[in-house]
Amino acid sequence: MFKSNEVLQWIGAILIVAGHALNSLGSEYHQDFWNIASFTVGTAMFLVWALRVGNKPQATVNVISITIMLVGLYKALG
Repeated sequence: MFKSNEVLQWIGAILIVAGHALNSLGSEYHQDFWNIASFTVGTAMFLVWALRVGNKPQATVNVISITIMLVGLYKALG
């Protein structure tokens, strides 16, 4: 179980860093969908981890973040 929690954290971290890297490219590259998608999946990984280890403050932050990012994905696609 410990190993899978660590994997969840690392995948989440890599995807969140990828989202930041895509953000740094600027809107001229039209990466809006991919950076938000990367942040959303990365944050979902951290949410699963937070629920597994019982970290309620982190889970709360992740739920709020995912909600905000889903709105962003809707805007990016529409």
